[in-house]
Amino acid sequence: MSKLNRRQMLGTAAAVSGALATRQAAAQSADATEEEIKVGKRIRRVARNGRIKHSIVAWCFQDYWSPDELIPIAREMGCVSVELMDPKYYADLKEHGMQCAIAGIDIGGPPFMQGFNNPKYHEMVIAATKKSIDECKEYGWKKVIAFTGYDEGLTKAEGAENCVKGFKEVVGYAEDAGVTICLEHLNTRDDTHPMKGHPGYAGDDVEYCIDILERVDSPNLKLLFDIYHVSIMNGDVIRRIHQHKDWLGHIHTAGNPGRAELDDNQEINYPACMQALIDVGYQGHVGHEFIPTRDPVAGLHQAIEWCDV
Repeated sequence: MSKLNRRQMLGTAAAVSGALATRQAAAQSADATEEEIKVGKRIRRVARNGRIKHSIVAWCFQDYWSPDELIPIAREMGCVSVELMDPKYYADLKEHGMQCAIAGIDIGGPPFMQGFNNPKYHEMVIAATKKSIDECKEYGWKKVIAFTGYDEGLTKAEGAENCVKGFKEVVGYAEDAGVTICLEHLNTRDDTHPMKGHPGYAGDDVEYCIDILERVDSPNLKLLFDIYHVSIMNGDVIRRIHQHKDWLGHIHTAGNPGRAELDDNQEINYPACMQALIDVGYQGHVGHEFIPTRDPVAGLHQAIEWCDV
């Protein structure tokens, strides 16, 4: 290995110092009072580079802001979307010049529990998916979420075959509407909280989900690549981004462990992951889906700033 000269050493030190300063500045916002959080005080624009299209996942912040409060806060931070939002707020998103990067489905309960892997839920799930596709078409949104569902005694092979059959029943409808269905991979390892992990979920392996997508073989069926879940169940995140670049339909973030803020208490190198997305030509959105453990304004500032490579 060649020796570094003094100029190279100084340059490397400056780069490291600059990166640390950026992260520290994002984290040093003092905790807001409850009133400051409610009215969105101290909001600043942190998405500046334009290479990552930032989105905020609505359910994570429902304890702090109503949807109509969250929309202008997201816009002021430089985000272009608030996602997985109740369709009754779609008009408000449009009014603020915002998008819903990916829409949810309404099956009357947690949508990840009863999914495409079980034929007894096909009629319900397909109807809910078509309804969401229709709403997306009306407003110009482009993505709808989907789930395998829980095993409920089915083998992985049976579940995969059922998913293929179910998706084939609805994917043509999505193609005609110009909407893409995104199958989300979830972790089954974290059993500490119902929204941090999902023991029993069938699609807990990225390769399993990719196999389903390949067997359906539609440009309108993609993968919701949740970096938090992938890091827990499969790891090797950056290599997988490159490996499955053609199947990436949407991206989610959160800190691991804990599904909390993207800060120094978690292990994922998000700037490197974002750069990998840019390198493979990903053009979709990145939805920030962490559960706040402190001031949500500071947490969002930090997540967006760190991912805005």
